[in-house]
Amino acid sequence: MSAPSEPRPRPAVAAGTFYPAEAHRLRAAVDRLLASGGAPIGDPPPAVIVPHAGYRYSGPVAASAYRLLRAAGDRVRRVALLGPAHFVPLGGAAVPGSPAWDTPIGTAAIDPVLREVAAGAGAVIDDGPHEPEHALEVQLPFLMRLLGAGTTFLPVAVGRAGAEVVAGLVEALWGEVDLVVVSTDLSHYLDVHAARLRDRRTADAVLARRAEAIGPEDACGLFALRGIVQLARVRDLPIRLLDLRTSADTLGDPDRVVGYGAFAVGA
Repeated sequence: MSAPSEPRPRPAVAAGTFYPAEAHRLRAAVDRLLASGGAPIGDPPPAVIVPHAGYRYSGPVAASAYRLLRAAGDRVRRVALLGPAHFVPLGGAAVPGSPAWDTPIGTAAIDPVLREVAAGAGAVIDDGPHEPEHALEVQLPFLMRLLGAGTTFLPVAVGRAGAEVVAGLVEALWGEVDLVVVSTDLSHYLDVHAARLRDRRTADAVLARRAEAIGPEDACGLFALRGIVQLARVRDLPIRLLDLRTSADTLGDPDRVVGYGAFAVGA
């Protein structure tokens, strides 16, 4: 009787569509985005909110948050990432059972301790919601270029759940991680004028730490976003807006845009 096979890393599913599939092109693209803008001021924040579209659309906005980590050095060793499940219906949260996620520039190790902490806080261990999903995968090349080779990760797919429930999950992870990344885009497929108005309202709700004011049409990562905003309110953490744009500002059609925002939480 043959021994059971070892779990295999999750393959990259967004390479070649959301970001370059060739390692040298991906490194160059990420490094170019991170090199733009001024030098970061102050310590790295404990949490950031970033978008997750293709790099040519939302990459500059995401980089405005990730640049704050350039001076992190070895201080960021464990990272939790929370974002939506676009393709698989999900109630609550799911963390992967796989040992690692592959990217074109290396393999991101899944932290087994963080997985157990999340499971103890109510998340299920289920690779299904993660298999087709890009929202967290597209964050890994930024983090892998910025952080040390020994950094470990916990991707958390967040489905329908109350802000307090998600805040409780993040609270359970908070003392165990060095960084929380929340992945969400903002409005979808409005014209550029309407999108800017809606996204400004959403950004104001985030800055005011009013999770209840963020509606289902305001962000695709609604439940993860509400959770970090609720936690910021409970912990009295400041939230700072870093960038607010649409796909029309980067590359897209102004008649049908997607909104992107980047925020620093706790610094």
